[in-house]
Amino acid sequence: MQLFINFEQSGFRPYTKPKGEAMKTPNTIQLFFFFLLIIHSHCAIPSIRLPRRPTSFSVTDFGAIGDGLHYDTAAIQSAINSCPSPSRCYVKFPPGTYLTATIWLRSGVVLDIQPGATVLAGTKMEDYPADSSRWYAVVAENASDVGISGGGTVDGQGLKFVEKFDKRKNVMVSWNKTGACYGDECRPDLVGFIGSNNVRVSNVSFNQPAHWCLHLVRCENTVIKDVSIYGDFDTPNNDGIDIEDSNNTLITRCRIDTGDDAICPKTSNGPVFNLTATNCWIRTKSSAIKLGSASWFNFTRMLFDNITIVDSHRGLGFQLRDGGSANDITFSNMNITTRYYDPSWWGRAEPIYVTTCPRDSGSKEGSISNIRFINITAKSENGVFLSGSKSGVLSNLRFTNVKLTYKRWTKYGGGLADYRPGCQGFVKHGMAGMIMEHIEGLNLENVDMNWSDNDGSLQWNNPLDFRPSTVNNISFSNFHSGYFSE
Repeated sequence: MQLFINFEQSGFRPYTKPKGEAMKTPNTIQLFFFFLLIIHSHCAIPSIRLPRRPTSFSVTDFGAIGDGLHYDTAAIQSAINSCPSPSRCYVKFPPGTYLTATIWLRSGVVLDIQPGATVLAGTKMEDYPADSSRWYAVVAENASDVGISGGGTVDGQGLKFVEKFDKRKNVMVSWNKTGACYGDECRPDLVGFIGSNNVRVSNVSFNQPAHWCLHLVRCENTVIKDVSIYGDFDTPNNDGIDIEDSNNTLITRCRIDTGDDAICPKTSNGPVFNLTATNCWIRTKSSAIKLGSASWFNFTRMLFDNITIVDSHRGLGFQLRDGGSANDITFSNMNITTRYYDPSWWGRAEPIYVTTCPRDSGSKEGSISNIRFINITAKSENGVFLSGSKSGVLSNLRFTNVKLTYKRWTKYGGGLADYRPGCQGFVKHGMAGMIMEHIEGLNLENVDMNWSDNDGSLQWNNPLDFRPSTVNNISFSNFHSGYFSE
């Protein structure tokens, strides 16, 4: 850029020395202000904007009562709608119990649910939108920079949806009797983010969802941190975190104690990639971590690290049933305990479960490749289950520094392989340390497999169970199998 200076317009007049007077030299300060005048006259100087302080509103200022009996929906929504867009705005919930129908977040809005405050979801069908895909107590759609935090609680009142309590598995209310939706999972979810970006959920508790708890749908750049999820242990379909068609997601320092799957990526209408889950504690009657079973698109670039799984029906699971594939996924630094529960729940106490069988005769077969299990310690009532399919082969699976301890301590019967959902269902099969079928490339390095010597009557058949015609290229390095005494 060239700067042309018009000295006349700038107000500058050349200095003319009078006769007999010595020439004066301008000092540094004079020159500085002279050039500043010139630049200001000919250049646009941008203004400097200081960052705004976030706006904050309390729902009580808009008429919320917080007694848990009267609906505060209108007051809460008014507080949200009063937030200036697109700046950051905190909607505060002081201590109290705020009964509400569905509330809708906007871009820039963060629900600040303070310690001692509970957002209580309604239990009537009229509390939710007509569209059953929007049945959430709290929902954001096509929003950015949204979230929930503050140290308080969102409660779904899930036990009010139980028709019959049963320690094996509760029988749940289903709103499909009205024709609004179909199937036996027709109940509202707790919190949903749909088509949203830069979602932040932190320092909050989610309790007793009637159905799924925290649902991400087509979201980008999500952080879920320091979140506690508690669902009734006998209630089906109360998943902890469902990551559906959503990418670039971080889950860390979360505690999930619930009846159904805890962390569950799904690919219904698009892929899931760049998912990291670390430093979590999980207990579930289903799968602690499960990819699928909705699996029409691919799963890739995932890391699950430093996770403790206790008393769960299944530890790490792949249920690819719809043609999608999984690639480049690592499970590392985990302690896993799995046990049998009632067979009405999917799972047979497998610490690791990897399958690709098609859901039905019209489904495609996906593949699973480049999966790593590193530094895994497991105590289980059943063995590892690795089952590809004819057109959905498992390839390049690696087990490194894995210790597997097998012992029975519940009274449920064994001797079954569980292919559900769909596929072959239950299949009679002897108990083994690792069942393998349709695999091309399996590496076992520093794998220690131990069997309780008190379980002879339970007929543990063998450490490795496979048909050579379907399993190829197995590599062993420092593999050990043997009994142990307690």
